[in-house]
Amino acid sequence: MPPASSATTLPQTETHAATTLGGVWHVVLLNDPVNLMSYTVAVLRRVLGFDEATARKHMLEAHEQGRSVVWSGLRERAEHYAFGLQQWHLTTRLESDETH
Repeated sequence: MPPASSATTLPQTETHAATTLGGVWHVVLLNDPVNLMSYTVAVLRRVLGFDEATARKHMLEAHEQGRSVVWSGLRERAEHYAFGLQQWHLTTRLESDETH
């Protein structure tokens, strides 16, 4: 008879921690009752490089619907743009795109 082992064997389990910064992130401009519409357009043009029509479209979308996705892409660049807009006192947030 084989000798009894005092050590117990546990089933092997694998644990994976997903701390990915990849994927698509959105920079969302929120409606702002403090800043002038013309100021918001000027900041969008300066920080994101929008032309007048594109900046005005996003400003009006945020004004009328409460929010506008002004940029989408990798998180590091999204943080850069969100920070730039916040430095000009525009209210923004970062959102992960859960569909990708």
